[in-house]
Amino acid sequence: MLAAMRPAALPACALALAVALPALASASEPTGRLLVSLEPGTVPTAVAAARDGVRVPEIGLVTVRPRRGESLRALARRLRADPRVLAVQREHRATPRAQTNDPALTDPETAVGTPEGTPVEWWPQRIGLFDAWDVTRGAGALVAVIDSGVEGSHPELASKVRDTLDVDPTAGAGGPLVDEAGHGSHVASLACAATDDGVGMAGAGADCGLLIAKTDFSDGSVAQAIVDAADRGAESITMSFGTDGARVPPKAIVDAIHYAADRDAVLVAAAADQETEEQGDPANIVQPTGTGPDLNQNLGLSVTAATFYDRRASFAGRGSQISMAAYGAFERGQGPRGLLGAFPAAETAFERGDLGPPPTAPCRCRTSFRGDERYAYLQGTSMATAIVAGVAALVRDLNPDLRGSEVVRLLKETARRPPGSGWNAELGWGIVDAGAVVARARATDRRAPTSRLRAPRRTRRREITLRWRGSDTAPENVVASGIDRYEIWRSVDGLAPVRIFVVRGTAKRLRVRPGRRYAFFTVAIDGAGNREAPPRRADARTRVLR
Repeated sequence: MLAAMRPAALPACALALAVALPALASASEPTGRLLVSLEPGTVPTAVAAARDGVRVPEIGLVTVRPRRGESLRALARRLRADPRVLAVQREHRATPRAQTNDPALTDPETAVGTPEGTPVEWWPQRIGLFDAWDVTRGAGALVAVIDSGVEGSHPELASKVRDTLDVDPTAGAGGPLVDEAGHGSHVASLACAATDDGVGMAGAGADCGLLIAKTDFSDGSVAQAIVDAADRGAESITMSFGTDGARVPPKAIVDAIHYAADRDAVLVAAAADQETEEQGDPANIVQPTGTGPDLNQNLGLSVTAATFYDRRASFAGRGSQISMAAYGAFERGQGPRGLLGAFPAAETAFERGDLGPPPTAPCRCRTSFRGDERYAYLQGTSMATAIVAGVAALVRDLNPDLRGSEVVRLLKETARRPPGSGWNAELGWGIVDAGAVVARARATDRRAPTSRLRAPRRTRRREITLRWRGSDTAPENVVASGIDRYEIWRSVDGLAPVRIFVVRGTAKRLRVRPGRRYAFFTVAIDGAGNREAPPRRADARTRVLR
């Protein structure tokens, strides 16, 4: 008999539920002014004539802008030539550091075997989330959680739910904002818990929103949830469940995953919660057997669990179906019993031990955090999967020009692993590094530049001057690569256009012949190789009179 789809196992509860690059500095943007340090009591002519901003006479500081038509470099050169000027530097503007006030990030973890100074929520710092949050908070991203629902009134989740799907056909199961198991609430909080609200914990995706898809984990229910989540615009979809891999994955699930991948969702699936090289579906669909070492072969990410000491958790899957890892446990026999996450107020199926089949033992996972008992420590690949989905949401929100497949590749390429090493069977491409992947996404320009050309409409001259301008923009907080060159295209008497020049300037003289009609346009190409699409109509038309 084929195994039914079920959530992958949490050893702490004996359940069948799946439960570096350098740190990124804050962006420092130029202001267009110069910082000028002067000899006390002096005001050079160049300073007096320039348009100024701040004056701090106590330290001889002024900030100045160039005059109209003068470059910043030319002004700096004039100032440095004056002996009364002690220093000239470009002025930049810092950005506020993302200091969140969620107490779990700073309250000490007191479980026996935890190193001194370790906070309750220790994993955000370990994966560079503070650096990532300095750049993006994920507010525009939507993470779909296909799971057992969530506790809709929980303080970590109530403000984060933007949409719901009820694809659980079980009679009396309650809607998406009811979580009788507890698993969905925990997973959702690790991905997108309310962050910087002074309460409880922080989620990896900070300000990301949640689409809660409640399922009974049956094949049809899961397929519908994946398709509907993609149609509703989920940037990432977390699937913290799986089968035992004893069957060929059903076509319905394969088709649903392809459908979502084609719509640019980042699909993140939990590896097995047992030491096996067969992860079961959907993990073995997004990362099929033998493809883990290939950066380009996947439909998403299969995530295994790492421990506080950067080792694969003893219960977690390994092998060629593993894409990467994230933290999903502390360490066997040491520290807390898992990762802190949100939990329903009422007794859950986890605690009763009636999740199954197979039969499970009641877990001792509930905890009180600052007097609130709606939290639990759970460990598993489910927890790791939710963290990766949250990080993916940060990347998607920062750089919406990136395709889902590009985000998947960036997550693999920037994962933390020993220098010079590649993929391995224990942790795949390494442990997710939010700071590194956000830094890479910020520097990845995928937006084509624009340009427009001008030329005289009529002329009797035998030579004309073409002039053009261009602009290279990028999403906010993404660094535009800048225009590298322009192609100049010409059509004569209605014939097909032909490229006649490739130049870096913005003007060109061109010989023309009497009686001809010309049409011109430019195609700009930026430093990242993004190429402007040719216009439907020429930018300029010139008729040369006889």
